[in-house]
Amino acid sequence: MLHQTIEKLHALRLTAMADALQTQMTQPDIAAMPFEERLAILVDLQHSAVLNAQLKQRLKRAGMRQTACIENLDLRTPRNLDRGTIHTLTTGHWIKRNLNVLILGPSGIGKSWISCALGNQAARDGFPVVYKRLSRLLDDLAVARLHGRQARALTSLARTRVLIIDDWLMQKLTAEQRRDLMEVIDDRHGRASTIIATQLPIDRWHDMIGDPTYADAILDRLINNAYRLELKGTTMRPKFKPAAEDQPEIPADETTTADG
Repeated sequence: MLHQTIEKLHALRLTAMADALQTQMTQPDIAAMPFEERLAILVDLQHSAVLNAQLKQRLKRAGMRQTACIENLDLRTPRNLDRGTIHTLTTGHWIKRNLNVLILGPSGIGKSWISCALGNQAARDGFPVVYKRLSRLLDDLAVARLHGRQARALTSLARTRVLIIDDWLMQKLTAEQRRDLMEVIDDRHGRASTIIATQLPIDRWHDMIGDPTYADAILDRLINNAYRLELKGTTMRPKFKPAAEDQPEIPADETTTADG
């Protein structure tokens, strides 16, 4: 009877419960435990397995650039990070209120890492997340248009509760790209949350968008309901130091000068 029960649990895709039941039967004192407690343990293990599988799937679909979690965020290095704001963002209330997050600062300061950490936290809280570099996002929409799937692509983006757009406005937009970006931002306004990570100061966004009407509309939908993390400081990326064996040999009769 036990063997048949385990087979049925596997048929129902309750693998964690089936494995836990087998483990229970190897414990000599398991009969002394009340039935309700044994059942509760089995259900808890299956429930945890389902949640972990769902989280794994959300993270896979998110396609985030870096593996990062908010617990590992470095708050000791001076970067103009406000602890109170970070704590507020970790609660996830900003997502429920459909607010945005703008992460600005120089190259190497940790913008992408922080955006991925917030995305990871959102996925752990049960929200669908998608990470895209802006250039890739616009390319994907252009390809979808060629194949008659742009409406479906825009709908998918609109339904994503947290959209991370990295490398925002690294290049000036074309007319077609402006229209596509406006569609994405407008569909999400007041309905979902967007994280923007960029080196470009906000006062230069108008120039890179290229059209004042589109620029005003996009900025109005992004910055007026957003938390801002304006990072400052030097790069946090480790600097490459070649090993001694990688150093080129310099003949003794030659002299060199160092730049800086």
